[in-house]
Amino acid sequence: LKLKMPLFSNTFSPKKTPPRKSASLSNLHTLDRSTRETELGLDYGAPVMNIGGQSLKFEEGNWVSESGGIISEKEVQKLKRRNVQLEEENNLLKLKVEILLDMLSETTAESHLLQKELDGVKSHGRGRK
Repeated sequence: LKLKMPLFSNTFSPKKTPPRKSASLSNLHTLDRSTRETELGLDYGAPVMNIGGQSLKFEEGNWVSESGGIISEKEVQKLKRRNVQLEEENNLLKLKVEILLDMLSETTAESHLLQKELDGVKSHGRGRK
């Protein structure tokens, strides 16, 4: 007598796996190359910076102002020094604001403690009457 055990059958038939969902919900892969470059910003263009209210663009090895004139190396260094000075001033002002907020928090906490103490004294004084 031969018993068939389904667990040890000779035929291998795995279940069909469902198709995978796309890892990305973006449809950018359906766009053509030029559209993708435009959308994703792959055409970087010339570097641009704004220092001291003057907009500068790097073209052919020189920083050129948006108005069209070439900026001298001396002028660029002057603008960079001004930028560093303004960054340092900004950092100092941020630190001062942080210190003032800490002082305000401390004063507020002390005020709340004094108010609680005052309320406790008032309620304790009422209980005696």
